[in-house]
Amino acid sequence: MLRTMRSVQTLRALGIIEGLSFLLLLFVAMPLKYAFAMPLAVRVAGMAHGVLFVGLVIALARVHVERDWTMRTSALVFLAALVPFGFLFIDRRLREEAAACATP
Repeated sequence: MLRTMRSVQTLRALGIIEGLSFLLLLFVAMPLKYAFAMPLAVRVAGMAHGVLFVGLVIALARVHVERDWTMRTSALVFLAALVPFGFLFIDRRLREEAAACATP
């Protein structure tokens, strides 16, 4: 049970970090690239975001199996990662899931 709780907490943390990296890419790096001709910002932020996204998908697959989530629940978390600010909407659900894991 403790391992499952850690998996959900890891997914939640990665969701927040990945979501923030997505916002950084969209609202900082992209304007730097196009307004100030600084393509390196997108290259760096894009690489970081890509690595975090892959980590999120791996963590999601792990939680999907360990918690026996439905495809609908997992798809909702995945789709939230594709939408700017989507991580804010799914974070509450993941917090509740982590709390459910903690209670015996």
